[in-house]
Amino acid sequence: MRADLPAIDELMDITTLRTRLLAQKGATEETPFGPEALVYKVMGKMFALVAWEEEPLTITLKCEPGQALFLRDLYPAVRPGYHMNKKHWNTITLDDTVPEAELAAMIDDSYELVVKSLTRAQQEILSASQEEIP
Repeated sequence: MRADLPAIDELMDITTLRTRLLAQKGATEETPFGPEALVYKVMGKMFALVAWEEEPLTITLKCEPGQALFLRDLYPAVRPGYHMNKKHWNTITLDDTVPEAELAAMIDDSYELVVKSLTRAQQEILSASQEEIP
């Protein structure tokens, strides 16, 4: 887990989760699918989707295919991505069964996978924009 990002103190807390997601470099929050789904993007590409009205909350994150299968086997709360490419996305129910550190790592991994898929020019813009922030 990156030390410079806020911890997920309580998995059921949407405010803390939103803060953690928006702390990723260049992250934005949008609602292209309606107000019930918060979509987090970097340079216009989605890295997380939060169904914030669900009880308990769910979050959908991008994942390497092998790791996605491993996490699904390890945690019952991790399932193939709902309405997403099931090879590359997992939906996690935030019911306190996935350890905080694991969830934080999943968020970081999702973000990093999306950043790696950006063009070199987009990566340079993202990097430059972050260097200007004190």
